[in-house]
Amino acid sequence: MAGQVQVADGDVRRESIVAAAPDAGLSSAEAARRLRIDGPNAAATPPRRHLATRIVHQLSDPLVALLLAAAVVTTVLRDYPDTAVILLVVAVNTAIGVVQEVRADRAIAALDQLAAPTARVVRDGRHAVLPATELVRGDLVRVEAGDVVPADLLLHEASRLHLDESALTGESVPVCRAAGEEVSAGTVVTTGRADGTVVRTGAASALGRIATLAATTRPAATPLQRRLGSLGRILGLAAVALSGLVFAVGLLSGRPLVEMAVTAVSLVVAAVPESLPAVVTLALALGARRMATARAIPRRLHAVETLGSVTVIASDKTGTLTEGRMAVQQAVTGDGVRFGVTGSGYAPHGTVHRDGTPVAVPDELRRLARAGLLCNDATLAPPTEQRPSWGAVGDPLEAALVAFAARCGLDPQSTRNAWPRITEHPFDQQLRRMTTVHRACGRGYLVVCKGAPENVLTTPLLDADADELALLTAAAQRLAGDGLRVLALAAALVDRPPADPAYPDGLRPVGLVAVGDPLRAGAPQIAAGFADAGVRLVLVTGDHPATAAAIAGQLGLWAEGDPVVRGDDGDPAAAPPAARVFARTQPEQKLDIIAGLQSRGHVVAMTGDGVNDAPALRRADIGVAMGGGTEVARQAADLVLVDDDLSTVATAIGEGRRIYDNIRRFLRYALAGGVAEIAVMLLGPLFGLPVPLLPAQILWINLLTHGVPGVALGAEPAEPGALRRIPRSPQESVLGAGLGRQILVGGALIAAVTLGAGVLAAHWGRPWQSVVFVVLGLAQLGVALAVRAPRPPGHRWVNPALPLAVAFSALLQVAGVLLPPLRDLLGTEALGVPELLACGVVSVLPGLVLRLTRRTPGTDDGMSAHSAAVG
Repeated sequence: MAGQVQVADGDVRRESIVAAAPDAGLSSAEAARRLRIDGPNAAATPPRRHLATRIVHQLSDPLVALLLAAAVVTTVLRDYPDTAVILLVVAVNTAIGVVQEVRADRAIAALDQLAAPTARVVRDGRHAVLPATELVRGDLVRVEAGDVVPADLLLHEASRLHLDESALTGESVPVCRAAGEEVSAGTVVTTGRADGTVVRTGAASALGRIATLAATTRPAATPLQRRLGSLGRILGLAAVALSGLVFAVGLLSGRPLVEMAVTAVSLVVAAVPESLPAVVTLALALGARRMATARAIPRRLHAVETLGSVTVIASDKTGTLTEGRMAVQQAVTGDGVRFGVTGSGYAPHGTVHRDGTPVAVPDELRRLARAGLLCNDATLAPPTEQRPSWGAVGDPLEAALVAFAARCGLDPQSTRNAWPRITEHPFDQQLRRMTTVHRACGRGYLVVCKGAPENVLTTPLLDADADELALLTAAAQRLAGDGLRVLALAAALVDRPPADPAYPDGLRPVGLVAVGDPLRAGAPQIAAGFADAGVRLVLVTGDHPATAAAIAGQLGLWAEGDPVVRGDDGDPAAAPPAARVFARTQPEQKLDIIAGLQSRGHVVAMTGDGVNDAPALRRADIGVAMGGGTEVARQAADLVLVDDDLSTVATAIGEGRRIYDNIRRFLRYALAGGVAEIAVMLLGPLFGLPVPLLPAQILWINLLTHGVPGVALGAEPAEPGALRRIPRSPQESVLGAGLGRQILVGGALIAAVTLGAGVLAAHWGRPWQSVVFVVLGLAQLGVALAVRAPRPPGHRWVNPALPLAVAFSALLQVAGVLLPPLRDLLGTEALGVPELLACGVVSVLPGLVLRLTRRTPGTDDGMSAHSAAVG
């Protein structure tokens, strides 16, 4: 037996896989030689990124670079407190970014936890247990029920071998493998045993190929990161240009060169909202805490906001939209009567209904349940402290039949004791059926046969007329069309056991059972909730197209005539834009599907729980993993749902939209103040105010207005109806949807009242520069209160930190003209009580105008999304 092995340099080398007799295995010397050539049987380790590289990557962000420039400026101006604040913000954000990068890189290391730690192998003619990492091509390996397959094996002996391949393929139904077939690393043996020869190890194995995909798939920048990066570049250019203009105007008006240079640099600092990273970090941290309370753990802070921008959720099926457990959902008795069965997982209690109405279990259905229980090797495991729900011991498909029998009122153990098995013919891949013979309670024997309908509903196995067989065959086809796996059962009481249990005859059809992976409770309502939020749910699974279409139909995503894109029949990335169901997809194709959606302008969230989902979870704009899934999926994801409840994603979407609204709210407030400051400095000389503000006064206003009040804006509550609006277009600027216009309007109002107050004070011979200083600061603080999120009735006192922060900053602003030490520091003059009251009255005008012209809640000054979702 020979094969091809892919080696590290990309060449394909043909070499004999088995160097010794199959029963003797490899020699230790030969195994050591191959281990040196191919390396250990472990996932490829990605190259490590040095700490310095990670830090430089974080500091290269345009907004961070602008903040560093601002820190240099404040240092030159000897404004050391402001410098310290800016550098602290940069340091905290850099540290958070580096930590999140390191945690994301653990996705590959988590594959080691999935791989089998040891393997049973034949070396030098003797059986031994070795670390799985020491396996090499050609090793003879044995696997049994419960084992994780340690490497890709070519089977040369298999007995009733069934494997759970859901972690790699997404299919929830165990598959049967026979001698001559291959089994993949990372799959789990549910029943049977097998001997096989290792054909691929490490990075060349099925598990290793997915590891390579995950290692080479880097998460893209989030929409918020892209928007803030673009904003940083815009602010930098605008601040430098406008400050240069102020510098030129000052020189032309006869001001000293050094004074105008310092003033221009101060305006650069004033135009930069240095509190923005702090606001973003606080808003994300508060959102992460709220989401953690809702049992969703964000692994990257920026993922919290990204959910608010999501336009498409590409969801895995098994374990995400479904329970991830096999269950009998429909049953048809021998006379053609159809029943529905409900229950939770493998729990031995549930209800039987007909046409949606609960009914008592009839004798015909009880006989069908008994047949499925007796022709069965599985049992149910009760809950434990480590596992709070009922579990399956053995084949999950057979465990579903045991739970079905219990839901029909049978006690599994008592029933099996009353009908002891005396002989059997195990499931045969060729015959596709299993037969057991039991001693009857009275005299005689009970023969039970279970298998595929086309292999059981046939003569001479059955003693039934053509009409009976046609009735059950048609029912089986309808159930299969619903995406369920259908088993037929037949039984008969006989005087003596059949001579060959594999070929009984004279049996009577008992009925059909349809097994599937049921939808999670409330899944259709979750899908409808996403639709209301303007988010499109797409089903991406490795399952059969009929199963995928049936599940999507129950969710309301698919109707007869809609396309079902098959991964095994073309390129799923080239699917029509309207496609919402993708079946038979491989891990690499999931990447292509996500990339195709992103190329159309979508912000894509991917949900999953298996190893096969890990690369796609990293490639998506945000990866959402089920807490009960594989460790590699959790490590690759940005968000982990502890309770495996997809409805938590809807909560997270609302939280993301709240965060983004608050960031825009802060920008509206902070940039309006910056515009006002530049306008006052630029236009002041035209109105007879030669130097409206000194550099120290500009920095003081900037520190008070952008500091505590700005951060408090990041904690504003969600707007009413945030989850009932269309998500923002991914191409929309952070200043889009009218925010740029609102900033200019707010800045113009602040500048107008400031210049007006200064001109009047100068006309009346009062300290006009101090009046400009007080009014400009207080007016900005008034705008902070005006742009608050609208409150629903009864929630007026949500986020009391904002009015307290405004009051505190206002006191410090007034103290700048009252306290002699601050007057000396800032270069201000004292103002009397009447002058301060007049300044206060004038300062409330911009905020009052903005408040009175606010739009209705849900479209608050353009804060709510108005752009259409991407098609």
